[in-house]
Amino acid sequence: MESLTKFASRCGGLARCAAASVGLGLVFGVLPALAIAGNKTVASYSYFVTGTQYFMAGNTTPVRTLPTPRPQAEQPLVLMGGGPDVDDAYRWMIQQAGISKDSASGGRFVVIRTTGTDAYDPYLLYSDKHDSTNIPAVDGFVGGAYLGLTSAETLIITSREGANDPFVNAVVSTANALWIAGGDQSTYINLWKGTKLDATIAALMRKNIPVGGTSAGANVLGQFVFSALNGSVTSTQALGDPYNNLMTFDPTPFSGTSFMSIPVLGNTFVDPHFDSRDRMGRLVTFVSRSIAPGSSNSGCAGGILTPSSARGIGIDVETALEIHYDKNTTHYFAQRVTNISTTTSSAVHFLSPLTLPATCAPGRPLTMQGVFVQKLTDSTIAFDITNWWNGGGNPNLPNYIVNENAGVQSPTTIPY
Repeated sequence: MESLTKFASRCGGLARCAAASVGLGLVFGVLPALAIAGNKTVASYSYFVTGTQYFMAGNTTPVRTLPTPRPQAEQPLVLMGGGPDVDDAYRWMIQQAGISKDSASGGRFVVIRTTGTDAYDPYLLYSDKHDSTNIPAVDGFVGGAYLGLTSAETLIITSREGANDPFVNAVVSTANALWIAGGDQSTYINLWKGTKLDATIAALMRKNIPVGGTSAGANVLGQFVFSALNGSVTSTQALGDPYNNLMTFDPTPFSGTSFMSIPVLGNTFVDPHFDSRDRMGRLVTFVSRSIAPGSSNSGCAGGILTPSSARGIGIDVETALEIHYDKNTTHYFAQRVTNISTTTSSAVHFLSPLTLPATCAPGRPLTMQGVFVQKLTDSTIAFDITNWWNGGGNPNLPNYIVNENAGVQSPTTIPY
């Protein structure tokens, strides 16, 4: 990712880039987008463009004809585990959007975030550090322009006013592909949930526009979200007390309205950085918390699910899961992808509890026996998510059982 200073050196003027700054005054020749809160001026959003400019910041009317939507799949979705971006996953989204060199229409890839810079834009559009557009991409670039993409755009949406802004929603609602960057998922919940932007994203998915996210952006795509309102939590902290003050969730209660309501991720927690931050213990705890109380003080207070309906997906760094719905089989399928230069197993871990949590109470370490884990490391396998929901998955995948006994995990070393 690039800094804003580096972006300025790359920008080359408004013919290539437009920005609405979060600061006062003029930045790159465009007025900032600001909102008034009482007697205080606060930032609303920032807008950046690399490639063809379809919108002028603040104006909901396009300055040229927008690319025609041509979705090629039903409900295409990408979950990425953080760390180095997986180049092929973005190319898959471009393909599923129907963007190609053979089409004169072009296509727009829009990135949304609450912090950071526009660094995704050149990464998505160009094929190398020289801003090439007429050659295949090298490792570390998507090469969208070579594939037919005409614009990469970033919106940094820093307030609920920004998330409700007509211009922001005009840009997002007409995207051919949408990406939720990494960052702090608590800001996505606090600033975006229940806004017009929330409804706009849902409308995109109903139109089969490819949507995806990495790190915090993947986290918020599950029906159940570790919201990190009080900061992050480690596996040790979660297992030691499943109700400690770091264990915040959205929705609260679990029966409430989710930020995202994506059918394939119903009743599911998504946890990125799974291997690099040793997150098996915390994901087991998240999933346990969603399971309703049963007999003999089993289950977790506040949970609403049976063990057979609770799910978790852990995604390693530099790993992506490409999901789509197959109308012929009426099943959801997923494939794992990574970079050619990856140095780890780059796996996706599918968690299915087999029993109720035996001990799940405030101030007491978790006891949860029998969480079935399937590990996907082969990019040639189409993982049947619908079959997984029905108690199966892929019988050829490596699998193992995780147990938590009074906060002590076995196996001691998780085979990430």
